Parts: sequence; C-alpha cells; structure tokens
Amino acid sequence: MKRNIQLSKKTILVTGVAGFIGANLVRQLLSMDLQGTVIGIDNMNDYYDVSLKEYRLQELEKVAALSSSQWVFIHGNIADKALLGEVFARYKPSIVVNLAAQAGVRYSITNPDVYIESNLIGFYNILEACRHSYDDGAPGVEHLVYASSSSVYGGNTKVPFSTEDKVDHPVSLYAATKKSNELLAHCYAKLYNIPCTGLRFFTVYGPAGRPDMAYFGFTNQLLAGKTIQIFNHGHCERDFTYVDDIVEGVVRVMKGAPEKKNGADGLPIPPYAVYNIGGGHPVNLLDFVDILQQELVRAGVLPSDYDFEAHKKLVPMQPGDVPVTYADTEALSRDFGYCPMTSLRDGLRKFAEWYKAYYVK
Repeated sequence: MKRNIQLSKKTILVTGVAGFIGANLVRQLLSMDLQGTVIGIDNMNDYYDVSLKEYRLQELEKVAALSSSQWVFIHGNIADKALLGEVFARYKPSIVVNLAAQAGVRYSITNPDVYIESNLIGFYNILEACRHSYDDGAPGVEHLVYASSSSVYGGNTKVPFSTEDKVDHPVSLYAATKKSNELLAHCYAKLYNIPCTGLRFFTVYGPAGRPDMAYFGFTNQLLAGKTIQIFNHGHCERDFTYVDDIVEGVVRVMKGAPEKKNGADGLPIPPYAVYNIGGGHPVNLLDFVDILQQELVRAGVLPSDYDFEAHKKLVPMQPGDVPVTYADTEALSRDFGYCPMTSLRDGLRKFAEWYKAYYVK
C-alpha cells in the first residue's frame, strides 16, 4: 500500500541538482504550481565539463523566475555532514530526492575514492539527516526517494531484470555502492520508520545529458572526425530511457510513499520499496548508433555525406560492463501508472537539436 503525499506547499530537497536527472527533475517541479520551496544541492565536481552543469543551473534560474515555488541552490557536498545538518535544520524538507552520486562504471575502476565519499558517506549522511528530522516529535521527512542503478544486476543473465532477482554479485565498485545504498535504506526504514523508495535507473539519455554516456561521447567523437568504439563487437543491448519519462516516473513515485505499518509482532514493517525505472525494451547498440547518426545529419551536426562506416570500430567488452540491460517495469506501471512515452528516435532527435544549438554555432 502507498500513502499519498501532496507535493504542494511542501519543501522538497533534491541533491545532485546540477546533474542530468536532478536538473530535469527540478525544472519539472518548478514548472508545477506547487507554491512551495525547492532546494537543490550540488558540489559541482569536475567529473565532466562543469560548464554543462552551470548551463543546467542557468536554465533552472529561468524557470524559477516564473515559478510559484521558491528556488534555493546550495553549492555543497552531501559528504559534508555538518552542511547537511544545517540544511535540514533551516529548511526542514518534507520530501528528499537523493540524486547526488558519483556515476560511471569505468571511472569507478580508476577513481574509487570519490565513489566511497559520495555514494556511501554522502548517502549515509542523507539517511542520518532524515532520521534526526523526527527529533523532538517533529513531522520530519515524509518520503526519501533515492537513485539506485540497473548496474546492481551485475552479470545476471535472466532478462528482463526484475527487482525480485538476486543482486548479490556486483561487477563494479559503482554497482556495489548502489547495492549498498539499497541495504542502508532498508536498514534505516526498519530502524527509524523512514519511508524510502529506491529507483534503479536504466540508461537515461536526452538533451544536456552526461558527456560520458555513449550517445553523447559518440557525437563528440564523430564531430571531431574520430573513430567510435562499439563494445562487445556490437552485441550490446541497453534499455534507453528518455529523461522526460524518467522525471515523470520520479514525480509519481515522490507522491506515493511506502505505508508505515506494524507487523504481527507489533514492530514496524520497513516502509521500503525498490523499483526499476526504464524504457521497458532493449535496443541493440548498432541500431541505436544508426538512428543517432541519422538524427545528427538531420539536425545539421554532421554533413549528409559523412562516412560513418569509416568511423566505427567493433571492440571487445570492457571490464565491469554487461552485455544486456533491460528493465521489467511492471511493478512501477502497476503502482504508479508509469508508462514511458518517448520513442528512441524522438528522444535522439531532441538531443541532436539541442547539441546543434549548444555546440555547433
């Protein structure tokens, strides 16, 4: 059972707000007539081009100027426990959406420290702040929604991936930190009755996305005349999900917290849930690249006579990567009416048009 939560006239805290999903979520929240307060935290790290994060924040300022809600941006790190304590004490958020995390599978192999700091210590600090939001009988946090990842499924061969599947064998440090988040959230839900919902995101794409994602990196390389590497000799499938569909799903989940109730022993049953959030059907990477190149030509990013075959190279699988990711989203559809609406071609068209306007003057 879900407990319905009204978002209007509430204080909502979103971490990782200069990130891809975070910025798009806040844009949507500010566009809704909520008449509340939206607070965003981001440490603006240089994992990728900081100017892209600054651009997202500038776009949010434009939306905020027309919003019925107050918008507050805080430049800070969720690994800073004292800072988080100050934010919670001052603003008393009712709903927390934790999207701050160090992302990327391959980067976790060469830069493990930042994953421990952000994804483990940072998330622990969020949980502690939520726990203490109930001190002295305060109403506290009504719902904590946090980002998990499809990477928790590791090398699972059964597809589509279901939240009922075992996820005990991560194949990257990034995946291990995300699985750890789910375990920590369950523990805090049980011990302190904090309603928690984890979302396992599947390959999110769209305008102003992450440059380390394949579609963005491929575009940069093709424009520079470089050769793109297609892993596992092209035998990769991904469940690409357009960012607007992801945001719609997150907003729906925010409104439905796991219900607080006691079991037969009189003790709390953890108000805890985990869902897959994805497109619901896999796309072969070669087909994906084919549609991408068509849309890049259509948008004028690349010339119509561009020799794509000369700029493609099929290579083996990378360490920590998996050949197929594909979400079983039936539970999210059942509980929240989630239904992704954006076709891959439409989504890549929007990306290509944005890329042309942003990079190709």
